[in-house]
Amino acid sequence: MSSVIVTNRADEDVDFEDEVTDNTDVTDETDLTEVDKKSKRKKIKGRGFRESGAVDSRYDGRSGKFDSYQDGKQAGPNQKSVEGWIVFATGIHEEAQEDDVYDLFAEYGEVKQLQLNLDRRTGYVKGYALIEYEKYSEAEDAVKALNGTELLERKISVSFAFKKRGKK
Repeated sequence: MSSVIVTNRADEDVDFEDEVTDNTDVTDETDLTEVDKKSKRKKIKGRGFRESGAVDSRYDGRSGKFDSYQDGKQAGPNQKSVEGWIVFATGIHEEAQEDDVYDLFAEYGEVKQLQLNLDRRTGYVKGYALIEYEKYSEAEDAVKALNGTELLERKISVSFAFKKRGKK
């Protein structure tokens, strides 16, 4: 080892020695595996490697079988989102206000949430809206009644936002 002695302004000697450390690798060690040379055993670093034969205990007893939900009425090809039934309306007039859209869709049931996105550059409505209903029957009534109607002298198209996938 080499040693360097530096004198600072307070006339104190500071000794900087070359330190050799075992961990000179700068990579992230959370997912590395190493082989211990003495015992020829594989060391595993990171999460989830405490017991090599451990089965994931989150699904004990249920074997990965999850509950499904059914609304009182069959949804057909439509898919429910996490919180409710989402209806997608396109062709919304650029000068429409949130109240205009809300009043139109509230006639068919309680609207849980309404998203009416604006264009950043112009500040006008982008031309579509997402409307969320709690019940499938309310959303279905709104889709059937409002598809093809006019809002502020523009014809709007209304459909469900999510569709079920076909079975593969």
